[in-house]
Amino acid sequence: MHHRRLPRYLCLAYTLLLLLVCLHPFRGWVGIGGVSPLAFLIEPWQKYISLLDVYLNIAGYVPFGFMFAAAFAEGRKAGRVVLWGLIASALLSFSIEFAQNWLPTRVASNLDLATNALGGLTGAMLGVRWGHVFHEGGWLQRWRMRQILPGHIGELGLLLIGLWWLTQLEPSSLLFGAGDLRALFDLPAPMVFSARRYFILEAAVVASSLLAVGLLLRRCMRAPSLAFLSGVLLAGLVLRTVANYAFVSPEAMFAWATPGALRGLAIGSVLVVVAWYLPRWSQHSLASLTLLLATALVNLAPENPYLGASLHASYTGHLFNFYGLTRLVTLIWPFIALAWLSAQAVVRRW
Repeated sequence: MHHRRLPRYLCLAYTLLLLLVCLHPFRGWVGIGGVSPLAFLIEPWQKYISLLDVYLNIAGYVPFGFMFAAAFAEGRKAGRVVLWGLIASALLSFSIEFAQNWLPTRVASNLDLATNALGGLTGAMLGVRWGHVFHEGGWLQRWRMRQILPGHIGELGLLLIGLWWLTQLEPSSLLFGAGDLRALFDLPAPMVFSARRYFILEAAVVASSLLAVGLLLRRCMRAPSLAFLSGVLLAGLVLRTVANYAFVSPEAMFAWATPGALRGLAIGSVLVVVAWYLPRWSQHSLASLTLLLATALVNLAPENPYLGASLHASYTGHLFNFYGLTRLVTLIWPFIALAWLSAQAVVRRW
């Protein structure tokens, strides 16, 4: 039973992500008059269909189907698991499309429902075939037993790192920066932009954020592994490069590599290597302090006018919704991380 927990957690987390992506921005709900909310099921497909949206609809539900099958395949017939994966994907997609009737920024679509179900079916078939990686004796299970703390704390820590990766797909924030509350409360930047001030704050944000993420990763591991740490951080930089390519421009894909960010990466890398070998109780305190410091600095940093001018003025289709999701996760991630650290201190007593 224990080896099924991770795919179930991942399936639940991915379901929440799909809800956030497809129902963002969760405001502006309106009535639909005398139109039936089920009318979209029998409407003809739109005349002009974007192949990109079709591919995204299919690809978006493949992980859900895979995790669903991986969580429930053991001891059950493959065909039955695939069928239930298809039904679960279709029900989830139907619920989302049904709710979109009341969102003026979204359009309920039977094409979306069909392609989402197809993606879930594909994922379930893949999950039946390869979902055993989560099972006892699978390579993922063996790696987890060697590297990650047992129980819910270790598994939730891995999910937290996954959410941190998602924050790197937010191109308007400082590199590795998260928790900027100014937009939420419509607050102005407390500091006027200047090149030197921005350089110093950017380096401080990157260094403190890198140290916080590194210590958080260490707190969910059995033993230090600098190779694993390097892989997590390198993946974050790759995702940030992809975000710049998709949301800014192909020419700006390495725009994150500013002098301040590079200085912060160098300082933070040295600090995190040293901190990884401190006593565990001091790592916990330092992780919490650096998370708070990085979040405070993000909220103090002046707006970069060059970055704001380079971002797309608008986003359409699924890219708009995914961009809204990354902004939401970037906003709340440090506070979720602090809650996880607090829970770990209570459960494991340092």
